[in-house]
Amino acid sequence: MNRIVLGAVSALLLVGAGLFWWQGKAATEAAAPPVAVPAQDFAGPPPDEIPTEDGDGLIGADLPQASEATREERRFNRLDRNRDSLISRSEALSPRVAAFRKLDTDGNNLLSFEEWAVATSNRFKGADANGDGQLTRPEFATTKPKPAKKPACRC
Repeated sequence: MNRIVLGAVSALLLVGAGLFWWQGKAATEAAAPPVAVPAQDFAGPPPDEIPTEDGDGLIGADLPQASEATREERRFNRLDRNRDSLISRSEALSPRVAAFRKLDTDGNNLLSFEEWAVATSNRFKGADANGDGQLTRPEFATTKPKPAKKPACRC
């Protein structure tokens, strides 16, 4: 008996939901014109007030100009994390830790970190001309990587 009552209630709920869905569908006219919007809402400035491509006619403060940093300055700034215009030993070693992990893909430590750190420390000591444990911009410029030689043309 409970199954019959439960089935009848379920059928009535489904029929009621179907009626609400059918009645709720919005009917639109097939050839209804678009909604008219007044033209003055979209009117921009008159053509004589539009700025030119070189910026003449702009209103407000000038845009800040980006300074073009040289390649060496960008390389220095990548390592100078605390922006004190000096590269400490830990700042010089920090990005190379990730490079070491990328090189040691299988994790067997054939290239040990100690060997790599000694080579990096020696390179740092060689660049640190005054021996204060920090690289200035001119000292850092001496660590610039050598450009790759381009192969001769095989014409």
